[in-house]
Amino acid sequence: MISISSSPLSLMSLNISSNFNTSSSLQYPFSQKQHQPSKNRKPKHHKIACTSNDTNQNSPKEQEQKPSPRRNVLIGLGGLYGATTLTNNNSLAFGAPVPIPDLTKCVIPPSGAPVPINCCPPFSKDIIDFKYPSFEKLRVRPAAQLVDDDYFAKYNKALELMRALPDDDPRSFSQQAKIHCAYCVGGYKQLGYPEIELSVHNSWLFLAFHRWYIYFYERILGSLINDPTFAIPFWNFDAPDGMQIPSIFTNPNSSLYDLKRDSRHQPPRIIDLNYNKDTEDPGPNYPPSAEQQIKDNLTLMHKQMITNSKTCILFHGSPYRAGQAPGKGHGALEMSPHNNVHIWSGDAKQPYREDMGNFYSSGRDPLFYALHANVDRLWSIWKTLGGKRKDPTDDDWLESEFLFYDENKNLVKVKVKDGLDGKKLGYDYQKVDIPWINSKPKPASRRVQSKGKLLTPRKFVDKFPIVLDSVVSTIVKRPKKSRSSKEKEDEEEILVIDGIEFDSNIEVKFDVIVNDEDDKVIGVGNTEFAGTFVNLLHGHNHENSTNKKKNIVTCMRLGLTDLLEDLKADDDDSILVTFIPRYGGDSVKISGIKIEFAN
Repeated sequence: MISISSSPLSLMSLNISSNFNTSSSLQYPFSQKQHQPSKNRKPKHHKIACTSNDTNQNSPKEQEQKPSPRRNVLIGLGGLYGATTLTNNNSLAFGAPVPIPDLTKCVIPPSGAPVPINCCPPFSKDIIDFKYPSFEKLRVRPAAQLVDDDYFAKYNKALELMRALPDDDPRSFSQQAKIHCAYCVGGYKQLGYPEIELSVHNSWLFLAFHRWYIYFYERILGSLINDPTFAIPFWNFDAPDGMQIPSIFTNPNSSLYDLKRDSRHQPPRIIDLNYNKDTEDPGPNYPPSAEQQIKDNLTLMHKQMITNSKTCILFHGSPYRAGQAPGKGHGALEMSPHNNVHIWSGDAKQPYREDMGNFYSSGRDPLFYALHANVDRLWSIWKTLGGKRKDPTDDDWLESEFLFYDENKNLVKVKVKDGLDGKKLGYDYQKVDIPWINSKPKPASRRVQSKGKLLTPRKFVDKFPIVLDSVVSTIVKRPKKSRSSKEKEDEEEILVIDGIEFDSNIEVKFDVIVNDEDDKVIGVGNTEFAGTFVNLLHGHNHENSTNKKKNIVTCMRLGLTDLLEDLKADDDDSILVTFIPRYGGDSVKISGIKIEFAN
């Protein structure tokens, strides 16, 4: 059993002051000083930068990015944007923390939109800075499958009271659900960048935003029942006894119930953490036995938490800075199991897989907050696993900001750096076993270098871009091979799949396989399974009156160091990479693929 109580990266180790004073009435708009980057800071070069530019996997020569002056966000006293001089939306030209959203410009979808839901919060011009709470003891978030009747009664009552609040109360369940909608599907613009959407998914803001989100949700619930020790439960889907919807959420007469869940996935159905919705039809191999599903789930957790998360960029996701369009690249945990749990839980009979299967509606299901409590717990666990598993130290991450209403209806500005240690926020997690630690796929018994006739039919390509309308394989050259143990410890070898472009209104999933053998079909339990790409629907369409195509361009990173060792392919000059589309592949374009290294 591994304890998650060890202290995460502290604010002191980052040389960041923790002296945050609450202002009595910070007026909106803010002063220019608040959002200007430091004059002493220099533009950064990032060794791994995912862009939408086409790249050829056999031409790994990288064009070095030229430094660009950091752009100041100018907020005039006469208005939110005043004399802003920004004219170029090229994301590579910007470098600053992502600012708070501009609440005055929250987008209300037109009446003809597919989902004409107003996700904008009540407006307040008074914003206070976050101040660490005082508390006598930590709130302990329990595993949902282990709670007793007294806990259920308390949570049920708190959520009843939250649901009973007027819809225009920022503490109401309706408004809490809308927070996710506004922050995740284009309801907000970045303050100072009136044409740039703000979205916290698919980037390094994912974990930090959701930590703050459920923190305020929990504080509001506790205040409604006058219990400062109340803590929300976590859905322990990474352990066998938690791999089904917890029973506290399945009572139709409770406030924790949501009607819009997939009826096929109710208990005792075991969750599929690598869920493929197109295999749902009954067949000889689906669903697998409970024993096999649990084994596959634990293997996937090991891959995502260990093999694919040895550096912060692999785990947290791509940098996302002020002035950039969202969607730079998922971290491993966000991609899977997080996205798969959302899709598995949502109701396939609903037009946009509501509630959990779509960003705009997922906050309407109380199960959402238990899912994200476990995601938050897994972040804490990741930092105890050793190696180079530490949070980013980039100021543009640490200083990025969000706005939330607290239990007293105050609009509070928080920074990423304020939330790095859950214990400073007053909470911890119940200690439970972590079985996926030892669930590594069995290494290959022989050297794997695929040749000859392949069991899975596919087309071979040597030029990009490609469209995933069928199984596709390509040879990717390795810049380095036969690395020493120290070299592997210093730098992780990473497969970068670049310029993944698709319509955000379409569900997409494809698997990535490395050196698949001639004589077997590869699944999540095989070493050759490198990872999976999953897109969760963004179906709110704030600014579209029709189902107008809205493309996302992103990337995917997969750790190779352990995988190639297990395949006994560490001395090879190149690897065979295969893309297996599961659904939506004919709408997916990939611009390039290459191998890079991250320290």
